[in-house]
Amino acid sequence: MHIRPIAILTTLCLLGAAPLAQAADKPSDPQIAHIAYTAGVIDIDAAKQALAKSKNKDVVAFAKDMVRDHEAVNTQALDLLKKLNVTPQDNATSEALSKAAAAERDKLAKLDGAAFDKAYVQNEVAFHKQVNGALQTVLIPSASNAQLKSLLETGLKIFQGHEQHAEHVAAELK
Repeated sequence: MHIRPIAILTTLCLLGAAPLAQAADKPSDPQIAHIAYTAGVIDIDAAKQALAKSKNKDVVAFAKDMVRDHEAVNTQALDLLKKLNVTPQDNATSEALSKAAAAERDKLAKLDGAAFDKAYVQNEVAFHKQVNGALQTVLIPSASNAQLKSLLETGLKIFQGHEQHAEHVAAELK
């Protein structure tokens, strides 16, 4: 249950460490866009897995919210990038996030019932906490385009709500 959060925390910490290894470079806007979009896709995929596996009404409602909100933010991001004529740039952080998420999906696929629900929601709490931290400390401060920065700030507010919602659902599952 802690593989994905630890892997993602390590990956997100690398976001901060990578610039040090690259002569104090920060992630570029195309890299930031790819990282943020990838995190959204990861959460959409996790939510779809929950919708397919869970019978718990609170978990299902939470998962539906995750799909709706993350798809909406990702659509806004793609629209903005198209308007700015920016192509998201794949990078080591996005790849590591995807790899960790695939491992977590495989792990969750082996669980059923209350065990799945608990593991999924606990992972959502950890994932949102870590992504929100990365948004606050790395992605938003590193974004050079004001419109991208604004979208990331809006996303952060939404995702902080997701974190609180996930914590509430996790408390109800105990």
